[in-house]
Amino acid sequence: MADKKDYYEVLGVDRGASDDDIKKAYRKSAKQYHPDLNPGDKEAEAKFKEVNEAYEVLSDKEKRARYDQFGHAGVDPNYGAGGGYGGGYGGGFGDFGDIGDIFSSFFGGGFGGGRANPNAPRRGGDVRTSVTISFEEAAKGCQKSVRITSIDGCTDCNGSGAADGTSPKTCPSCHGTGQIKVVQRTPFGQIQTQRPCDQCRGSGKIIEKPCRTCGGKGKVRRTREETINIPAGIDDGQVLILRGKGDAGVNGGMAGDANIVVNVRPHAVFERNGTDVYCEIPITFAQAALGAEIQVPTLDGKANLKIREGTQPGDKFRLKGKGIVRMNSTYRGDQYVIVNIEVPSNLTKAQKEILSKFEAQTNEGNYTKRKSFFEKVKEAFKD
Repeated sequence: MADKKDYYEVLGVDRGASDDDIKKAYRKSAKQYHPDLNPGDKEAEAKFKEVNEAYEVLSDKEKRARYDQFGHAGVDPNYGAGGGYGGGYGGGFGDFGDIGDIFSSFFGGGFGGGRANPNAPRRGGDVRTSVTISFEEAAKGCQKSVRITSIDGCTDCNGSGAADGTSPKTCPSCHGTGQIKVVQRTPFGQIQTQRPCDQCRGSGKIIEKPCRTCGGKGKVRRTREETINIPAGIDDGQVLILRGKGDAGVNGGMAGDANIVVNVRPHAVFERNGTDVYCEIPITFAQAALGAEIQVPTLDGKANLKIREGTQPGDKFRLKGKGIVRMNSTYRGDQYVIVNIEVPSNLTKAQKEILSKFEAQTNEGNYTKRKSFFEKVKEAFKD
């Protein structure tokens, strides 16, 4: 823990950086230290892993908030604060409280409607976690292991909350209803309301000897590993739902769901727009002018691309069917290659002489865009 660098420092951004700033910083660093561009360089490989770890935390709003508050301890599941945030939607009010208790404490059970039967089955709460995958994994699909923290029934007492050899008893005050009636005198006469029973705290049961494992709650918080299938074509921010993998239900109610937010790391070369993939490729002046056949990266490996004669900066070439699969479909998008013509620098004397001769032998007829531009200028200022 103590040896880890600050994640903001790793990406070279300040703590107030926007999501776009963090994404841009990650793309720059990932490209700089990518193992494919630094073969055999162990230091670059270590930095690449460090950059990915930093982005995985700072690109996730919940993880970033915990990191800002607790540092590395807030996002390390094996360290104090890191393990206490898996309860998701179901654990926000006390340990395992029912939000109905909050309203009951203010309104005494709700204007004659009464409190729900405490022994009735209730669905468990949903939980939320996240997983970070690479651009290629999102395109092709993959399997990942995720840590899910949820509230499960205590196995030592089978969810009863009572110690081994004992069982809960019906509350003598409320007779198992979990609520008592209260009559109040007001200027308008007597008003009868209901509120949770003080003796059993609204549960309808009395546990004389609580289970040592769960403290009488009948539930414990556990973290487990789940292997999930991530479908090909999933996009950044999409949510996978694991039915019945959330908090355990109450009184035989069904379990809640686990919502897995999928974060996709930006790629150093590719960008995505729906099912289409874009990349920018630098080519030489000669390749653009004379035409050439070059190799370009795709999600399936390298592919040959024919550059037509007279290609201009920003021209776009389409590789049909080389994009990303639409989720739960056989349709696949395209890849678009945008060329960027790189002007040579650090020319030798001989190279400069050759270019000067070339320039002397060209005219405006060789430059379509220049000719069109100057005709517009001439038309604009003819008066």
